[in-house]
Amino acid sequence: MLKRIVIAGICMSIVLLFFIGRLAWLQLLPGQPGTAAHGTMPRESWKRMAVVQRQRSLVLDSGRGDFVDRYGKPITGETYETPALFPVHPDARGSETDLAKLAGILGVGLPELLARWDQMTAPDFWRATTDSSPYRLSREQAERIRALKTNGVRVLPYRNRYLDSFDAKHIIGFTSQHPEWLMRAHPRDLREGKRRLTEQVGGSGLEKSLDSLLHGVGETSVSYFIDGRNAPLHGLDLRIVQPKNGYYPLKAVTTIDLSLQNDLEDYADQAGLKEGAIVVLDAQNADIVAMVSRPKLPARFQLADGSEWVNHALKAVEPGSIYKLVTAAAALENKVVRKGERFHCDGEYGKYGLSCWKHGGHGDITLEEGLAQSCNIVFATLAERLRSEQLDRTAAALGVKDRIGWHNEKATGLLSRSFRLLEEEEKGRLFAADSEAVDGGVMAQSGIGQRDVRMTPLQAANLIVTLLHGGHVWEPRLVSEIDYASGGSMVEFPSRIDQDLGGSRIHPSTARALLRGMEEVVTHGTASSIRQGKWALAGKTGTAETVKDGVQRNHQWFAGYGPVKSPRYAIAVLAANRPVGSHHLATRVFRGAMDIAARQP
Repeated sequence: MLKRIVIAGICMSIVLLFFIGRLAWLQLLPGQPGTAAHGTMPRESWKRMAVVQRQRSLVLDSGRGDFVDRYGKPITGETYETPALFPVHPDARGSETDLAKLAGILGVGLPELLARWDQMTAPDFWRATTDSSPYRLSREQAERIRALKTNGVRVLPYRNRYLDSFDAKHIIGFTSQHPEWLMRAHPRDLREGKRRLTEQVGGSGLEKSLDSLLHGVGETSVSYFIDGRNAPLHGLDLRIVQPKNGYYPLKAVTTIDLSLQNDLEDYADQAGLKEGAIVVLDAQNADIVAMVSRPKLPARFQLADGSEWVNHALKAVEPGSIYKLVTAAAALENKVVRKGERFHCDGEYGKYGLSCWKHGGHGDITLEEGLAQSCNIVFATLAERLRSEQLDRTAAALGVKDRIGWHNEKATGLLSRSFRLLEEEEKGRLFAADSEAVDGGVMAQSGIGQRDVRMTPLQAANLIVTLLHGGHVWEPRLVSEIDYASGGSMVEFPSRIDQDLGGSRIHPSTARALLRGMEEVVTHGTASSIRQGKWALAGKTGTAETVKDGVQRNHQWFAGYGPVKSPRYAIAVLAANRPVGSHHLATRVFRGAMDIAARQP
């Protein structure tokens, strides 16, 4: 008996050793590919085959931080239940009856469901169309799918980044895969496994400028286990993998009033603002309350002709007559105009090809009246009395030369030295050449906001805030803080004033004189058509000549504030590339935007 037991043990050991050797050979030795025609499989390592056979993964949540408005309303990020399909073998999916029920729940016929399922090579969410968001299930639909006896379909919680309830926003921007940038900007994080080449990174707007803070610590994914024949491995089913860090994802608290932002976007489209911008600043501290750019971002960020990606609120273009505020300030600061001085306007300047917009001119007119009537002759005269460095210094002091959005030049905590909230903001400009080479013609044309002068709508709105604060220049901010998921602030962006102006502040009396002039613009000047409304308003019109695709066009502007007695908002409107001679859309949009703002609590 003992001898038989020993022999059986030896045989079993030999068989076991054979299988161990076979397994080691599969793991360690490279094999030659077989041919499918003979039913053989490639001699790949066991580890590699395990990857092929064990699971199909799907990302449920990127782990990226979200944005909220100043009142905590979500601008990005929502979670809803959606069906996910995994590429299991057709024979393993379930009965035709249950599959037909599934198709009915998803709103398609069974042939379409099966056809789309058969084409899948990787897990994916079910979508109504190929370019739409994952299908949003009601609670009742989700329960009905769970009750079905089907394999390869599961109801999962999906984190949708861009909400379907309102349009995408230039200020937020978009994310996309950009492995080249990641390799260039974050090689160490890639080596240490903190970031992956396939992750979503910010492509524009705040998504880009805050990417280093918002990218998160890892994604949440789900794995569905199948065998080499694409059949479910029963008992394993699904596995959720997610980071275990209670501080993430982060939350960026913006200064935006989402309700006002959405209302202004709708109004811009209704008013016919096809190209341009509306910028609304808090008159107390220059916080950006709303920033609208048109053309709007395309649905799901599909590329059209490229113009949709431009945030026109941050793009510098010819400002026209709103720049007369800068010229008037320079004239008052440098005392090149006498109190009560009268200028004569007969419609023609007499040189440089300059003329006034009013045929026959305004006659004898003061500086204040010239501002109200936007007389080119008055401001061309004043500009020629100034030296180029005087006008340049005043432009710098008013914050319309350099980028004005919130930034830091020194490393502070988690912020890099070159950090800017508004990376895409362009600089303003006065002269294209050296100011010492500027002649009288350049000065005259620059004084009325033409020639080489450029300004962004953000700078125009901030100019109004500067005047309301007696010449103190604020840095408009779009984000007030970034918070941890567990509560508490990670980093704050405080309101800041008089930062890096490159010029001395204008006198408060100069600011008051310009504010009085802007009141007259609305009471009896070029914007008298908008006197009636919810609030009494003040501001400055502007029309700048430009050329687009070889055709003469006009940029129409309005920058102002309201209500006059207790200002709450400063608003700048740009209606870009309008037909010459068309009605002044920017003035009308300004009035409408202020009426909408007046309804806010």
